[in-house]
Amino acid sequence: MKQPKIGERLRTRAVAVALCVGCVCGGALASSTPGQVVELTDSERAYLSVHNPVSLCVDPDWWPFEVIDDAGRYKGIAAELLALVSERTGVRFVVHATPNWEAAVAASKSGQCLVMSFLNRTPDRDQWLRFTQPVLIDPNVLITREEHPFIADLAALKGATIALPKATAMHERITREFPNLRVLDTHSEPESLGWVSEHRADMTLRSLIVAAHTIKTGGWFNLKISGLIPGYENRLAMGVLHSETTLLAILEKGVASLTDDDRRQAVDKHVSMKVVTEVKRDYTLAIGLGLLLLSVLATSLWWMRKLRAINRQLKDMAQTDPLTGLLNRNGLHESFASDVARALRHGRPMAVILLDIDHFKRINDELGHLVGDKVLVELGALVKRTIRGVDTVCRWGGEEFVVICHETPLLQAQALAERLLQAARAQTFAASRPVTLSAGVTDLVLGDTPDTLVQRADEAMYQAKHAGRDRVCVQAASGPASGPSSVSQAS
Repeated sequence: MKQPKIGERLRTRAVAVALCVGCVCGGALASSTPGQVVELTDSERAYLSVHNPVSLCVDPDWWPFEVIDDAGRYKGIAAELLALVSERTGVRFVVHATPNWEAAVAASKSGQCLVMSFLNRTPDRDQWLRFTQPVLIDPNVLITREEHPFIADLAALKGATIALPKATAMHERITREFPNLRVLDTHSEPESLGWVSEHRADMTLRSLIVAAHTIKTGGWFNLKISGLIPGYENRLAMGVLHSETTLLAILEKGVASLTDDDRRQAVDKHVSMKVVTEVKRDYTLAIGLGLLLLSVLATSLWWMRKLRAINRQLKDMAQTDPLTGLLNRNGLHESFASDVARALRHGRPMAVILLDIDHFKRINDELGHLVGDKVLVELGALVKRTIRGVDTVCRWGGEEFVVICHETPLLQAQALAERLLQAARAQTFAASRPVTLSAGVTDLVLGDTPDTLVQRADEAMYQAKHAGRDRVCVQAASGPASGPSSVSQAS
């Protein structure tokens, strides 16, 4: 028979802890630019122009985090937050429906969906997925029957049973890190709660948000929250297939744009929590857990923000040419290989232009390196504004610049190179003398790598140099460079 008084006290405990944590559980990744559309690179925009929409695997029965309802609609906290990521990045998600979580994991492993929506990172999942930063952080709590004592140290329990859904991150971690426990496999979190309620298991581990919601609405009056395991919070992120590095970078930017308010509103919309105060309640456990969680999460929040800011700064420094502000060779390398592989896989055209400033050494020797640096900055800006929005420009080294022409056949790339040379002829540079360019152009063919593409473009560029400079030469994969397409304007 149900025990209303015990249940009423349990609901108050669970809700009080949830309210304590609700103000900070999503705060670890707050953005300094709330609600803004994120800025994508040329390569990222080119990726979305070809690959939208993106297939998404979700847990069809994990309310209030995510669920596919009877009408086939994707709903829940995760759906709210992913909708914000979609709005701010331009990534359009299409849910790949599966009957359960295990089937969703299997579909992801087989490549049927590029992204998994809301999951913890584990060593097993690292084998086929890369992960964004957490979309939401939510502590896990231990749930037992009402008569069970508070659990201060899970490692001290010998032979106790814990019911956990198969194929989940917590199942994997508990099995690996607590050999003193006997893990009982279930198919869902409600089933795990049922086993504890029916004395078939001593305990289960569940998200605090889900526990507060389920205990309140499901009538589990003989259950209570009996403790937590430090470091076992749910760090719920998006998982992206290893092959989709550009998509991962785009989604990282979307996750970084989420704010405290974004997360709080998503949780509040689907978990309606209200503390009842008309009778005396026992808040001892709730206050203790709340204070503990607040101190741990507040410290983690500060350090995570600081480390993320430092890491962003270091990454920008490592990938950006400090003089021109363009990508450097290292920054291009991160996306170039995946761009080449994707173009080959889908049979899409791609071309490369290698530009070199003619007689640049004379500028440095005769006018000084400061003037030479100004010419490099001016040329970088000229190339940036002349190429198309989907193209990528990189300072390759010294006075050389590389342009990656996405979705571009050879003749169009050659025409773009001609426009770049003409723009250079028409520009007045800091050198107060004509500045001309030599350009080599090649296009992607089967079997190419980034190295072979740049090598051919380099050979074509040197052909242009030998033919008198200030001209474009084209190098096909199967033969020598074609004749120069511009008449020399300067010696």
